[in-house]
Amino acid sequence: MSKFDEIDEFLEVEAIDTPINSKAPKKDQIEKKRDDETIDYEYTRGNLYSLIEKGQEALDSILEVAQEGQQPRAYEVVSQLLKNVGDTADKLMDLQQKKKELTKDDNKSPTTVNNSLFVGSTSDLSKLLKKGIINNKVENEEEWSHSTNLYKKVV
Repeated sequence: MSKFDEIDEFLEVEAIDTPINSKAPKKDQIEKKRDDETIDYEYTRGNLYSLIEKGQEALDSILEVAQEGQQPRAYEVVSQLLKNVGDTADKLMDLQQKKKELTKDDNKSPTTVNNSLFVGSTSDLSKLLKKGIINNKVENEEEWSHSTNLYKKVV
């Protein structure tokens, strides 16, 4: 006997076991929905981090060899490796900037919205249209806004 049998008897209903379908997406579905840009970004970022770390390790080793041997070629290799590690770090920063630009374009929305509201009868509207007030033909809005209260700007 389950804990709900008494309730079923009282309500004169029969309990039916049905599987519960959860609306929450499964972990596999979430992984499939990730877009290619995000996957590429994470892959590239991981590669750049790996290159920087390996470059720093190699730089330490080559610097020791250059100091022991005191040969100009060894120091030239060290300077080239320093430049390559620095360039890779710059690429990592460029990657961050490009990612921000990609996400920034998606969130564009209008910043200002101006709505106009006409309060008046159709005859008043036709008079204003003939004068050119509503069609933006009047250069000085203050002149007519004080004389008539029919056209209001709503922000």
